[in-house]
Amino acid sequence: MSERPQVVVLDYGSGNLRSVVRALERAGAEVTLSADRAAVLDADGLVVPGVGAFAACMAGLSDVRGQELIGRRLAGGRPVLGICVGMQVLFARGVEHGVETEGCDEWPGVVERLQAPVVPHMGWNTVEAPDGSALFAGVEDERFYFVHSYGVRDWTLVTNNRTRAPLVTWAEHGGDRFVAAVENGPLTATQFHPEKSGDAGAALLRNWVAALPIAAR
Repeated sequence: MSERPQVVVLDYGSGNLRSVVRALERAGAEVTLSADRAAVLDADGLVVPGVGAFAACMAGLSDVRGQELIGRRLAGGRPVLGICVGMQVLFARGVEHGVETEGCDEWPGVVERLQAPVVPHMGWNTVEAPDGSALFAGVEDERFYFVHSYGVRDWTLVTNNRTRAPLVTWAEHGGDRFVAAVENGPLTATQFHPEKSGDAGAALLRNWVAALPIAAR
């Protein structure tokens, strides 16, 4: 029997994380909830969850030096998965109620209020996954569970073919399109909650866990 990949869910005060831990365990990972520097850097995969306000999540990340830990992992090609606001904070900045907050700046772009008649966007929705997506393999046409009022409505990263372009998945709510997921080398993120997305979310997490390179221990 092969060794289960070691995954750390970053514990920085962002809501109830037990559902994320349980979903990752069911997906085949050995999961620890921690903000310990060594544990975060040594794990085969790091999951950055997030609920609530962009600014509050960035403050919580700052308290555990989360931005540095994410950057260190990515510099070494070590996988990171952001979920919901954990995806949003990977962008350059967020704007809420007229207040601008700097994000982790792994991707250019701004997180802003959705321009839809009804906000928040809450419930099940389909996504537009690109060809070649490993994350959505087998669940391209399924529905996923969203709960958010803000999103990235314009993807601005241009690679000019110098590096492999990220795979960007889109969704639409009330006529407004926004980024639903990104696959960018070791950095992956979803705006929806895979841990609340039933069988489709479980399959997506299995895809991510199965792709993790297991470090020698």
